[in-house]
Amino acid sequence: MTAFLGYRCHRCGRDYPPADVFYTCPDDGANLDVRLDLERIRATTSPQAIAASGEPSIWRYLPLLPVGTPGHVGTPLWAVGWTPLFTPRRLAATLGLTQLWMKDDGRNPTASFKDRASAVVVARAQEIGAGTVVTASTGNAGAALAGMAAAAGQPAVILAPRTAPPAKVAQLLIFGATVLLVEGTYDQAFDLTIEAAAALGWYCRNTGYNPFTAEGKKTAAFEICEQLGVAARAKDRSGPSPLPWIPPDVVFVSVGDGNIISGLHKGFRDLLELEWIPRMPRLVGIQAEGSAAVYQAFIAGANEISPVRAETIADSISVDLPRDGLRALRAVRESGGTLLTVGDRAILNAIAELGRVEGVFAEPAAATAYAGLVEAVHRRLVDPEERVVVMLTGSGLKDVRAAMQAAGEATVIEPSLAALRRALPPGRTA
Repeated sequence: MTAFLGYRCHRCGRDYPPADVFYTCPDDGANLDVRLDLERIRATTSPQAIAASGEPSIWRYLPLLPVGTPGHVGTPLWAVGWTPLFTPRRLAATLGLTQLWMKDDGRNPTASFKDRASAVVVARAQEIGAGTVVTASTGNAGAALAGMAAAAGQPAVILAPRTAPPAKVAQLLIFGATVLLVEGTYDQAFDLTIEAAAALGWYCRNTGYNPFTAEGKKTAAFEICEQLGVAARAKDRSGPSPLPWIPPDVVFVSVGDGNIISGLHKGFRDLLELEWIPRMPRLVGIQAEGSAAVYQAFIAGANEISPVRAETIADSISVDLPRDGLRALRAVRESGGTLLTVGDRAILNAIAELGRVEGVFAEPAAATAYAGLVEAVHRRLVDPEERVVVMLTGSGLKDVRAAMQAAGEATVIEPSLAALRRALPPGRTA
């Protein structure tokens, strides 16, 4: 038995029972939040019990998830999450921040944050006896589904735009999924997957459509609070903290479809309702200037998202019509956060700076969050003493073409010591 009670429409507030296959509100078409029995969770588990489990993956949080224990123990399904939260001291000093952390989800099995959602969706698919699982993706969500499905022996179909980065398409194929490249945009692939799922009886994983995707993504919020608590106790040995989990003051995260920021919001909200943390952190969503539909709605004070013609180097967040845009707006507004935009040049600069200064190789969408932090510091939107967490959502190996633009080209020399000396930067001879 899990704590799963059913679904609630985020727009009209209507509740629905825990049906096996259920996507959006039948009344208004809005996205659904998963409802959990928080009283049962409060009575049967605690932060201390979770820590005592010793499970180094998202499944340490099973009592807070709407799925049961997934099978296939020892596979990559059990390697998702519990990613490092590290302190980039040199970047923090440059930005004038005293408490900066980065959460590196490029360490997940398929090298992106999307593994969290796909692991939970695959677990759900197995529970309900689904046949094929299908998703639309620019690469990361598809690779995550393909990898998790392969680990579980679950057939998967991925529809990706033909323009998806070759490295991401190669991942899809390596994991054995049926991969179909669509002559069109991500949004067209998204619509086609919904049509195919209805016609063929497939289970649809689409981001910002399947309610279980946000449930997987909320686990990053749990990890951040638990890991910050561990860090605080290690630093201050004067006595036990009144709360073992500590929320950050502000979280920076890139926004495309809006499902990651809405998932983080759901996670922090669950913890707040359980009284495991004392307050909600501010959520700051960062969009690429060329794909800024959610930002435009936020600035206009609107409650609807108007589509744009997305064009940005950050393919993972290049979306014409964000399918979870309204919940992303809710996440920012309810948390007292904001939305910012950054240009492609700032994103490329962020890739280079993360790598050169801290040894972190981030893909464009991940670097977008750090570029947003730089912009926020410039605008004085962050207090120097605040606990700041930047979500790095994917590895730079996902998009080597963009990395080459950020890094430039290597110098070619003759095979001689003299040529080597001439090519070295000043001060590198010792």
